[in-house]
Amino acid sequence: MIRLNYRDSKPIYEQIEEAFKKLIISGALKKDERLPSVRALATQLSINPNTIQRAYNELENEGYLYSLKGKGNFVSGLKDNSSEKIEILIGEIAERMKEAEFLGMSFDELVLRVKEAMG
Repeated sequence: MIRLNYRDSKPIYEQIEEAFKKLIISGALKKDERLPSVRALATQLSINPNTIQRAYNELENEGYLYSLKGKGNFVSGLKDNSSEKIEILIGEIAERMKEAEFLGMSFDELVLRVKEAMG
């Protein structure tokens, strides 16, 4: 489910967070699906449970998860703050587009590549 790269400069909790985001966005994890417990995932990945908890907290803060006391963490649906998140993503995309243009990629090529990536 999740693979960690210990040589990556990115912190482990961020790698876990990104992996779950990809699983949620791709539809591999469905709305209201229960995630592994903090302890179970920590054991599976052989890491400290606090690292898992930090990743889950970040995902909850960003609206990807919700937690029920005593029941666990679950995938959430669209939140009211999704328009705010979209605006942040648009800003990030615009920055990457400027970087690609600086590196010599034409706008048309960039649009084509984005369309291909979107499937």
